[in-house]
Amino acid sequence: MKNSILSWLFFISVSGLLSSQTNIPLDSKWVMHQVGQEQNYPAEVPGTVHTDLLANGIIEDPFYRINEHGLQWIDKESWVYETTFRLSQDIINKDHIALVFEGLDTYAHIFFNDSLMLSTDNMFREYRIDIKPLAKRQSNTLKIRFDSPIMRGIEQFDKTTHNVTVSANDQAELGEVPDGKRVSAFVRKPGYHFGWDWGPRLVTSGIWRPISIHAWSNIQIDNVHFEQQSVEEVAHFHAKTTVISDISDHEAEAVIVIDDTAVHRQPINISFGKNTITIPFEIRDPKLWWPNGLGDQHLYEAEIRILSGEHVVDYSDRIGIRTVDLVMENDSIGMSFQFDVNGHPTFMKGTNYIPQDVFLPRVKEDDYRRVLQAAKDANMNMIRVWGGGIYENDIFYDLCDSLGLLVWQDFMFACSLYPGDEAFLKSIALEAEDNVKRLRNHTSIALWCGNNEVMSAWQNWGWEDIAIKEQGKEAAAALWKAYDDIFHDVLAKAVAINDPTRAYWPSSPGSGFGLKKSFERGDMHYWGVWWGKEPFANYYTQMPRFMSEFGFQSFPDIHTVNRYSIPEDHDIFSEVMQSHQRSSIGNGTIEEYMLRHYKQPKDFESFLYVSHLLQANGIRMGVEAHRQNRDRCMGSLYWQINDCWPVASWSGIDYYGRWKAMHYRLKEGFAPVATFIHPDAEELIVGVANDRLTQSEATLRIRIIRFDGNVLYEWEEDMTLDANSYAIKYKRAMPNLNGQNNVSVVAEILNKQKLVSRDIHYLKTFKELEFLSPQLSYEVKVVQNAFEVTLTTDVLAKDVYISTPLPGNFSDNYFDMLPGETKIVRFPLSSSRSISEFKQGLSIRTLDTAFE
Repeated sequence: MKNSILSWLFFISVSGLLSSQTNIPLDSKWVMHQVGQEQNYPAEVPGTVHTDLLANGIIEDPFYRINEHGLQWIDKESWVYETTFRLSQDIINKDHIALVFEGLDTYAHIFFNDSLMLSTDNMFREYRIDIKPLAKRQSNTLKIRFDSPIMRGIEQFDKTTHNVTVSANDQAELGEVPDGKRVSAFVRKPGYHFGWDWGPRLVTSGIWRPISIHAWSNIQIDNVHFEQQSVEEVAHFHAKTTVISDISDHEAEAVIVIDDTAVHRQPINISFGKNTITIPFEIRDPKLWWPNGLGDQHLYEAEIRILSGEHVVDYSDRIGIRTVDLVMENDSIGMSFQFDVNGHPTFMKGTNYIPQDVFLPRVKEDDYRRVLQAAKDANMNMIRVWGGGIYENDIFYDLCDSLGLLVWQDFMFACSLYPGDEAFLKSIALEAEDNVKRLRNHTSIALWCGNNEVMSAWQNWGWEDIAIKEQGKEAAAALWKAYDDIFHDVLAKAVAINDPTRAYWPSSPGSGFGLKKSFERGDMHYWGVWWGKEPFANYYTQMPRFMSEFGFQSFPDIHTVNRYSIPEDHDIFSEVMQSHQRSSIGNGTIEEYMLRHYKQPKDFESFLYVSHLLQANGIRMGVEAHRQNRDRCMGSLYWQINDCWPVASWSGIDYYGRWKAMHYRLKEGFAPVATFIHPDAEELIVGVANDRLTQSEATLRIRIIRFDGNVLYEWEEDMTLDANSYAIKYKRAMPNLNGQNNVSVVAEILNKQKLVSRDIHYLKTFKELEFLSPQLSYEVKVVQNAFEVTLTTDVLAKDVYISTPLPGNFSDNYFDMLPGETKIVRFPLSSSRSISEFKQGLSIRTLDTAFE
């Protein structure tokens, strides 16, 4: 009753008060031109130079065939963006008028009404400029000149007294950079713009995030951190608030509102200038936020309002109540590395995320929702934002908050050493402060990590030894000092000061501050499979404490390949197919692994299809190994969920949103309750994972079935699945079979005879199996908002792949159907497509059709 009375009184007290601040976007009437040329072209803001050139017909699609190669001139030029706008008298009357730049890429000179206001050099920062003295009621001109990031990078490169090592991901040769100089380390923009082993080299410039006018008088709230202090029956928070005031010492009132109910109000003293105020408040009977699969993602609408005389300013955000602890304790193996969520050890199931486009402003809310919903649908609970991309847009973290996806957040440093001069360190300190403050209220943020693979490169790739050998000990010491300053001091302090309740981890993979990566402690990137060409079976023996990267490549499917190629390109070693493959060992390695497990596919399209199966089976094996060893390994984050252009890569979802086989198989492998058959020639071993926090009753059924449907062995038993555990539930000698090349081992978990989980295991490699030709029949009908496809088979149908040129994904795909089984899958209904059109574009194939 007290809170409701307080809320009622509060809303009466603020009625009639005036807001002291206004925000206006500047997103129209922009033009752009190349420096040295007079012709202006319409420009989109936010946008990039490349996309504006494309929209104006000056360049062709950079992703088509090898067009990318002919567009490398763009990043050597400088560009100008310009707009004009009016200001209302209300804005002019405000005491402060500022231009707010949420993201400029990268070397920008900002002119307002012909006066140079600011020059920038960091794409990851937010900038504000006071324009009050120059602002006019009528025509105001904003002009931004962007210097070439390559030419500016060369200037910095040439100034250094020692070589700053950068990996070959910087494709300077393709980019036609003079003397092949890898300048990406000196330019504070995403590393992947300079190329990566899954991405093109298209080094952008432009206004990549919104610009707005922010006007205010008297007071404004600059920033608020809703910092959780503790949670039991009551959740205790501090609203750490920064207030800027034009008024000399005066009293005001702060009110905390949770879900439209005022829960706390108190008088505060505000002085002229910057004020830092801590306001404690409580949320009673808190509803906890849980990761996907463990409970609801309850979020509270939290707001602080400051009443100052006749003015009111406010700040609001969504907050969740949870605890996330990175637990690192000495044990018999070495040291644990696990996340406890709300007091429960939680196995992290997830992926690595890269930006969804090389041209960042093209990524819209629907694109974020599509990829992150796919992660949720595949039973993931963690996503790692990789350090060669960007600190993502707010909507990314909003969605992670609501979908239950914890975020491992890298700072934007990857696979490179970096300068250590004073100006560079100051720039990244401000970058870190900007982004930690922007993101810290997001419930999903679980960990801040300093970099991707930089320590590993120094210690394990030989960069330290190469520096000593080629440049001498003094230069090597300078390189290490820069590393130590950035990752052990500047970034660590940024987290400690601005987000002190969250963990900071200096490098991934790593074992701690300055320590070499290890399978006994810390996190691991295991690339023996792929780069080392080790067998998939090594996932069972190379077992870390937390696997934060592992992966294997596949091609996109034929519908995607057709969008960037012509039939003459349809050979995996053609110029176009190799250009849309950036791993130095790429297409040949896919083929090498494929021929270990499969026969040679009969044609190009079959090769693409089998590459999906190869990737899916290999990475599913890794996930199974990690979950089976949760007493040692408490996380499995595969590389990678998405692409930034159409390409052969490690992704489970291609650039156009098509799920590959891997994403479907990991949906099963990451299921909260999952059964796994251990690969063992002598014994039949079946285990069950139960990630839920409650025990449950289930039935385990094991069968050995010939491809023609003859059941050779069957066993069934009721059992209890302990909470939050993995346990072996069946272990016996493999039954004596008359041949193993035409049988499947099937393990199923059932709840009241309803199938919960299934694992199908084959006793020989796929190329040794003697498949029958299934007689697949199907019918299609419309059910609610989907096309429903019902399939039936007479014998084993292996890796059933249902394909359509329509955008969207089937509810299941690339699945095995046991003899006599019926399977129903759904595809989103398109209002513009009839059932006959859908059926006309439908194709269905099985593994036996991929070979002669």
